[in-house]
Order: sequence, then C-alpha cells, then structure tokens
Amino acid sequence: MTSESAMPRGEMAFAGRSNRVRTLWLVTTVAFLVVLCALSVAIGTREVAWSDIVAALGGHVDDIGQAAVAVRIPRTLLALLAGAALGLAGAIMQGVTRNPLADPGILGVNMGASLAVVIGVAWFNIASANAYIFTAILGAGFSAVFVYVVGSLGRGGATPLKLALAGAATSVAFSSLVVAVVLPRNDIAGGIRAWQIGGVGGATFDRISHILPFLAVGFAISLLSARKLNSLALGDDLAAGLGERVAVARAIATFGAILLCGAITAICGPIGFLGLIVPHLCRLLVGIDHRWLLPFSALSGACLLLVADIVGRIIARPDELDVGIVTAFVGAPFFIWIVRRQRVREL
Repeated sequence: MTSESAMPRGEMAFAGRSNRVRTLWLVTTVAFLVVLCALSVAIGTREVAWSDIVAALGGHVDDIGQAAVAVRIPRTLLALLAGAALGLAGAIMQGVTRNPLADPGILGVNMGASLAVVIGVAWFNIASANAYIFTAILGAGFSAVFVYVVGSLGRGGATPLKLALAGAATSVAFSSLVVAVVLPRNDIAGGIRAWQIGGVGGATFDRISHILPFLAVGFAISLLSARKLNSLALGDDLAAGLGERVAVARAIATFGAILLCGAITAICGPIGFLGLIVPHLCRLLVGIDHRWLLPFSALSGACLLLVADIVGRIIARPDELDVGIVTAFVGAPFFIWIVRRQRVREL
C-alpha cells in the first residue's frame, strides 16, 4: 500500500507539495528570522558596537550603547510575538471564512478591540494591563461575531465579498466611534492617537509578560485547528460528511485568532494588513495544507514585522516610523492586487 493511499481522504487533497521542499523553506525562514532578530537589536537611532550588544545580552548596562541595546531587546521580542500572532490569525481567518481578503484589520477585528479599549479607558478608567487585554479580547470577539452575522444576511449566506464589505464598513464605523469617544477627552487623546497607529516602541518585559498566557493559549488553539481547517477547505458539506462538526470547528479556530488579535492589539495598537499579506506569501512556499501553512504564517509574520520595524528605524532617522505605518504602505497595494487577481473568489 502506498503512503498516499493510506492517507485519510481529507488530507489527500493537500499532499501536492513535498515535505522536503517545505522543510527546506522552514530552515530558511528560521535562519532569516534569527538574522532579523540580530539586526533588530543592532540597528537603531544610535550606532552600537557588537561588543556592546554581547554585553547587553549578558545583562550589562554599563554605558549608553549597552543601554540602547537593552531597550531594543524587549522591542525585538514584542515585534516577533506580534508578527507571529497576526500572521497566524490572518491564516486562521482566511481558512475559517474561505475568504482571500480575510484579515484581522479588514474584517474589523482589530478595530473592534481598539474601540473596546478606548471606551474602557474613557468611560471606565481602566488602567491595568490585564484590564486592557481582557477588554481588547472582548471587543475583538464582538466585532468578529458582528461582521459574520452582517455578512451572513441575505441570499447566499456569508460569501467572501459580503464578509469583506461588512468588515470594511464595520472598521470605518468603529474608527469613527473611536474619534467620537476620544474627541471630548483631551487628557487621553494624545496617548490614544499614538497607540492607534500601531507600533512596538516602548516595549518592556513586564508588558510582554502580561500577554504571554493569552498568546500561548491562542497559539495552541490555532495550531491545533490545522486539520479542522483542512476539512473546512473541502467545503462544508464534504467536511460534515467526513465527520467534522463544522460550526464547532469554525468557532474554536476563530476563538484562537481572537485571543491572538485581542492580546496584541491591547499592547501594540491595531496593526493592519500583516494578516492579509503573510498567508498568501506562505501558500506560494508550502501550499495550502494548514498543518504547514499555520506555523509558516507565524514565522513569516514575525519576519515581516521585524523587517517593518527595522525599516521604520532606518528611513526616518533620527526619528522612527511605527510599524503600523510601514505595513500600511506595503499592505494597501497588496490588498488591491489581491482583489484584482482573485476577483474575491473563495479559497
């Protein structure tokens, strides 16, 4: 019996690319990520020697150079975690909705989390890190449900085009509500506007430690949903015929993505387009099998956000561009290209 004939029917459709090629890309991506982490620690508004970098990694902060590196280390870690979370969340959302335009930003999930945090700060005076995180996750969850319900109305159910339109309209509406909430509050307006751009500056190990439990659960749920997403990719009827509980599978995978988006938005602000770009690039490398696509989306998302952060430090010296601005410059043309190429077809 061949290995292909021994595979479950639901997995045979995803066996089109050799594991040897995928493993080669995996090693290449990990190596590239390590290089980017080193560059992120080394590059900034202040030039530092490699001796300062090595000393700072060892816990020494004896001069200005080492102090600068010590600040960049948590920033690099946050960029890595945020990129991995948003890249993975984008792949999950595209798999759940079978929508090539699905993205935490385009579907309104990030803006829902943002609005919830702004309301919490302005009306309920939330201040603790955990309050920010729980509020953002609740807002992301509400927004995801709202967009799906609106996109499901009418004939044909939740088509890719209707979900994209519902998400875009929801993002605009929530963005306007954020302005309406912040406008009369000059005491919080400056901080909220800076946070809404989306960035990883000012990261500390203490802030990162608060989101690690939520990210760990979100990563675990999302990665364990790979086989279910493979079944969903075959169509709801066939997935149900193979014994998959379609609604439950969608809900669990979506919950993992909401945890990732909410936690990252709480600490970084809404960072757009990353979850749109990364899964499409990863499909070119490893195919459509979610058992490979999901971990690759996490690794590639980390790489892309680190690149955006490094570029933002270089092109605006001695100032910096936040990663939210850099990803928007790259993501907007990519979004237009996807719309023209895919004609908003299902995945």
